[in-house]
Amino acid sequence: MRHTITILVENEFGVLTRIAGLFSARGYNIETLNVAPTADETVSRLTLVTIGDEKTVEQIKKQLNKLIPVIKTEDISHMVHIERGLLMLKVVDAGELLKTSEAAGAKVIDHEAGNYFIAEFTGSPEEVDVFLASIDEEYIIEASRTGPVGMRRGSKGFVV
Repeated sequence: MRHTITILVENEFGVLTRIAGLFSARGYNIETLNVAPTADETVSRLTLVTIGDEKTVEQIKKQLNKLIPVIKTEDISHMVHIERGLLMLKVVDAGELLKTSEAAGAKVIDHEAGNYFIAEFTGSPEEVDVFLASIDEEYIIEASRTGPVGMRRGSKGFVV
């Protein structure tokens, strides 16, 4: 099963290496990983997606919590939560492609008429996949996307 784990860590040198090392040493795979500082610049939030059964993910969380810079972890997969991903797509400016992209909810952030445009699309991981698949590969110049970032719903926050 796919699991989305949020992790709060001290924002210090080598934290990401230690977390990645924990995964590789145990043969676990990281599907996607997003990291950014929080409002408190001494703390970063990681959103990590991995595949595994409940026992494996529980073991991962226990191992993560043993690392000194890890403040806390939470598997939001079984909670009511929202996940969003970002896709930036540079495509050839051809025909109705620009209008089609905008109609799908993409925002054009750079455009050189008759040459190319760059569209920004945000949505659930599935929506990002569908949007990307809707663009004929022959028109794609470059694509860059994030993995999902996630947050549980409700008034409680995942904070220090």
